Amino acid sequence: MTVHFHEEDLPAGVLADGPIAVDTETMGLQTPRDRLCVVQLADGKGDEHLVRFGPDSDYAAPNLKAVLGDPDRIKIYHFGRFDIAAILHYMGVMAAPVYCTKIASRLVRTYTDRHGLKELCREMLGEDISKQQQSSDWGAPELSDAQKDYAASDVRYLHRLMDEMNTRLVREGRMELAQACFDFLPHRAQLDLAGWPEIDIFAHV
Repeated sequence: MTVHFHEEDLPAGVLADGPIAVDTETMGLQTPRDRLCVVQLADGKGDEHLVRFGPDSDYAAPNLKAVLGDPDRIKIYHFGRFDIAAILHYMGVMAAPVYCTKIASRLVRTYTDRHGLKELCREMLGEDISKQQQSSDWGAPELSDAQKDYAASDVRYLHRLMDEMNTRLVREGRMELAQACFDFLPHRAQLDLAGWPEIDIFAHV
């Protein structure tokens, strides 16, 4: 298991075929205000790749965009709504099709209201991940080893979580419903960017 760190783009040919786990680190939670700093990826084979963007980046990143925009490659997220919006806003790429472990968790782990990645990894995989660096400065000139390991851990377990979630979704007869939610998620991200972040357009009032 190795964490690979890259500046401004992903080297060509470093990811195996198949679904890829994707996550982002930004300067905050307001997408148009808080710039995209890091995109993390993993192909489920044991290594993670971090692509860091500087404050003056034009986010050209042709290799990374090709991977994220590949319509034949599933992107696995945890709370993909945020990451999809950030990637779309800064890189101009719709990083789909989508699988979101948080949505899957809400559909099958109805016995709890704890759907964070740390809780899922602990309960479903027996893995304990640290969230200590979650609120650190991702725009710093140099990222610490702790930051890099934290960022990598956010994609390290998503393939295994997807497999576990799929088993439960099939068991509970909710796979079709989950897929419909995944298919809608890019549209939900577009609604966020267009000005409807906290409004349920399906609500009666």
